Amino acid sequence: MNPPPLLEMREITKEFPGVKALDNASFQVSHGEIHCLVGENGAGKSTLMKVLSGVYPHGSYTGDILLDGEVQRFRGINDSEKAGIAIIYQELALVPYMTVYENIFLGHEIKSGITVDWYETISRASEMLETVRLDVSPATMVRDLSVGKQQLVEIAKALSKEVRLLILDEPTSALNEDESENLLTLLQELKTRGVTSVLISHKLKEVIAVADTVTVLRDGQTVATLDADLGEVREEVLIRNMVGREIHNIYPPRNHTISEEVVLEVKGLNAYHPGLGRDILQDVNFHVRRGEIVGIAGLMGSGRTELALSIFGNPFGYQVSGEVVVEGQSHSFRHPEQAIKAGLAYVSEDRKGNGLILIQDVKENITIANLREIAQPIVINRNEEVKVAREYRQSLDIRTPTIEQVVRNLSGGNQQKVSVAKWLFVKPRLLILDEPTRGIDVGAKFEIYTIMNQLVEDGMSIIMISSELPEILGMSDRIYVMSAGRLTGEVHIADATQERIMELATIH
Repeated sequence: MNPPPLLEMREITKEFPGVKALDNASFQVSHGEIHCLVGENGAGKSTLMKVLSGVYPHGSYTGDILLDGEVQRFRGINDSEKAGIAIIYQELALVPYMTVYENIFLGHEIKSGITVDWYETISRASEMLETVRLDVSPATMVRDLSVGKQQLVEIAKALSKEVRLLILDEPTSALNEDESENLLTLLQELKTRGVTSVLISHKLKEVIAVADTVTVLRDGQTVATLDADLGEVREEVLIRNMVGREIHNIYPPRNHTISEEVVLEVKGLNAYHPGLGRDILQDVNFHVRRGEIVGIAGLMGSGRTELALSIFGNPFGYQVSGEVVVEGQSHSFRHPEQAIKAGLAYVSEDRKGNGLILIQDVKENITIANLREIAQPIVINRNEEVKVAREYRQSLDIRTPTIEQVVRNLSGGNQQKVSVAKWLFVKPRLLILDEPTRGIDVGAKFEIYTIMNQLVEDGMSIIMISSELPEILGMSDRIYVMSAGRLTGEVHIADATQERIMELATIH
């Protein structure tokens, strides 16, 4: 008789007011495998994992959770952790002003009598860091680590609890390529040590690279379980199951004409970061024409976002010099409001932290950057606000039951559309999109790309910053590459390859 799987979730149904997030979803994980869970935003992946981890306690859902064939009734996170389940969310749960060793054993301290045994704590923390291949002192403050290294501290923390099932929710969404590859290699190493992993990811190439099995959710239901050994884990199969239709080319063709008119020209732009005590931009020169998508590529830390912010009114107070010319007019923006008046808009890479007000509703987020447009004279015209929000909801296909829906309750893709709508409402000539598809699924990506194509066909210009080289190659007309705060090359799309871009991105 075969032993039972490590985990079974049988016919899980979870409802919120007006929404059935999970509808008889089932999920099964075998011992010692890497099992990937995929689906569009809003498909129910995170909800299913919150049921498993006890965030949604037994009794708040229907269905059964079994570990090694035994039914579990988790009343909270502590219960699931005692059973050997650890979950690492996108928003890391570390305390930045504590050391690495303090974070690893926070909540399950090693004690000698009634006091913490710090010697043993540091010794055990060093062992955990060696296991996850993180070469830092356990006494390092977490705030001084990169996001990629903080992810490894989170995994070390999970391993210190003798985890049997490690769940990672979009762990590479904020990592560069090297950090992502390192993390995936670590999961494969942990597999050889008997640790079973569940990986939630929108990055299908990562899924294909590491998955033994893939479960696909759509609209709260399990629609497919695919076996890598049988050759079922292929990109086209994953996409078809995720979105319920074929998408033959995720980068839709464009039919736009690029004008010779230069909308934006940046001349000799330099920026000094007082907090870091160093230059972050050095003698940057580039231009963007009307109706053109210009890609900005480069490794994390190359200065791409700093470039965008320096152009868009320098909201973080860098010491900026140089010239920004918008449609022939020279500017030296000291505040984003000045950049907006000149026809620029910037969609932040961090939509939750800087792009949206999560506790406000859809209509308030869409109109907030241009309240003058709907004020009479200083009081907001609520009827006009509703009208504007409804127009953008329809034109961008923002999927929300109502424009009064609180933005934090939307899927990542629909949050991104609200963020884009907010800046389209200021009616810009040039739109800067910083990591426009980070953390959203393949169907939502296709929709964002379609919106971008329509905007340039209508005569808008776009600067797109992206860490994903296929996205840069699939959507750009021209590409500038950055390294260490400098532009190291300009590549026309006909001559662009991933190898050429990476070569320019690693020039120092």
